[in-house]
Amino acid sequence: MSTGQRQDEEALRLQFALRKERSPWADAFRQLRKNRVAVGSGIFLIFIIFTALFADYIAPYHFADAHMADNYRLPRLNIPILGHDPTSPYLLGADFLGRDILSRTIYGTRVSISVGFAGALVSLVIGIIYGLISGYSSTRVDNIMMRFVDFLYGLPILIFVILLQVYFKAVARKGATGLLGAMVSLDEKMGGMFFIFVAIGALNWLGMARLTRGQVLSYKQKEFIEAARSIGASNLRIIFRHLLPNVLGPCIVAETLAIPGYIFTEAFLSFLGLGVNAPTPSWGIMISEGYIGLRSYPHLIFTPSVALTLTVLAFNFLGDGLRDAFDPRLRGTT
Repeated sequence: MSTGQRQDEEALRLQFALRKERSPWADAFRQLRKNRVAVGSGIFLIFIIFTALFADYIAPYHFADAHMADNYRLPRLNIPILGHDPTSPYLLGADFLGRDILSRTIYGTRVSISVGFAGALVSLVIGIIYGLISGYSSTRVDNIMMRFVDFLYGLPILIFVILLQVYFKAVARKGATGLLGAMVSLDEKMGGMFFIFVAIGALNWLGMARLTRGQVLSYKQKEFIEAARSIGASNLRIIFRHLLPNVLGPCIVAETLAIPGYIFTEAFLSFLGLGVNAPTPSWGIMISEGYIGLRSYPHLIFTPSVALTLTVLAFNFLGDGLRDAFDPRLRGTT
């Protein structure tokens, strides 16, 4: 055998060894890095999260600072169709109370990002645990658990969320004691976000439970599960040590794609006046307050609308990239 053939064999052996050592998560991350749109969306979302965390230092003004003499002040930045005031102290203009729109948009990222991640976390935890138990249990238990999910699916989720928010707002105005009073106090400290977390997380775990159950049903008859049973592994060990790592990837992808829905739900509730408490800024509240003067002062809704659109698109693109990376059947197709 020639020297060149030996070198080729050594290179192939080394490549095979490296590929064998790489975990499925490493393969998925390697595939994700090839998707430039998903990587760019991830970088943008990191920037948004950084903005939400350090809004107190980034924003030029506090979100509640109002200067009535500057109400409806045009932007200093010259943007077509928005108007222009080179003497304005506000880069992107002021609202009807003279509050800086840029600062309120920056603080509004806290609400949208918090709602998006809190909704996803609640849905992921409850849905995965429920789906794992349902899919791995006996047929009778599985049927009972899934009929309960089917019943909840029959409820109109958006109307249910609106009714919950109306109830919570009424309780907060009336006053309450005990556990409900503690929840009202916590909601006031969080600017009205706690009840939004509860309302959005109440039913949005149903799809995640169904997805997890389907994954478990497809895996629990596989050879590695049978091998775990044969050596005496407990049900909890099989569920959380063998099944959970295999179903976690698709579930994370599904939740990433669901985050824009949570953000839109919060914006919709805030637009209706059922979101966060004033003067806590939210992109939905800013759009609700500014759309009335859209013809005369388009700068009122320009900044929150652009921020909302870009954030939702970034989550969608990142979710698509994660789906392609975690699903071997889709690798190399985009």
